[in-house]
Amino acid sequence: MTDDDAVETFYTDERWQNWLDRLEEEDLDPENEDSARLLLNLQDDAAIAVVKVLAALDDERIDEDRAVEEIRTVRDIVLADVEFDDEDKVMLIDGVQTSLVPVFYAAEEYVVGGVVEGDVSEFVHAAADAEANDDLDAALGYVVQAGTRIIDGEALDIDLVEELEYGLVSEWVNGLDSLQSAIEDPEVVEEEG
Repeated sequence: MTDDDAVETFYTDERWQNWLDRLEEEDLDPENEDSARLLLNLQDDAAIAVVKVLAALDDERIDEDRAVEEIRTVRDIVLADVEFDDEDKVMLIDGVQTSLVPVFYAAEEYVVGGVVEGDVSEFVHAAADAEANDDLDAALGYVVQAGTRIIDGEALDIDLVEELEYGLVSEWVNGLDSLQSAIEDPEVVEEEG
């Protein structure tokens, strides 16, 4: 048996498409608890896939190169353009995709560069300041650094999320919250919810 025969699969186009099909069938209203839960489950499911890649690396089932490749595969699947007739649904899915961006980059940074020194809340505040100064690259960088700390086990204070003004940083930190949830409870979210 070659290595290719025993390749572990972390996420598939089919899995993502199943979520999208379900979202397309649903009457989504972000103010509705069931709709919000469905979107959050979609987001958490992708974060769980990333955490499973990191766990496989940690357990030495895969090496660093394969881990980076797998993280990028999940990212490419999840961040691909979504074609729905309903523009509101496209916007809601875009919000999920935006939230997940730092999850992918934090996981990749964790694999390649390790954990950065610092505190999650300091990085989040620095990101908010950078966003206020229209320096979105720096803002994303700070959120990614916070993500490496979360992967390493530091907790994200949910009160911190509440303090943020709505914008990219608040969406990105929302993604880190999914990352933290996935680390704490890496059980697969049932697509049929």
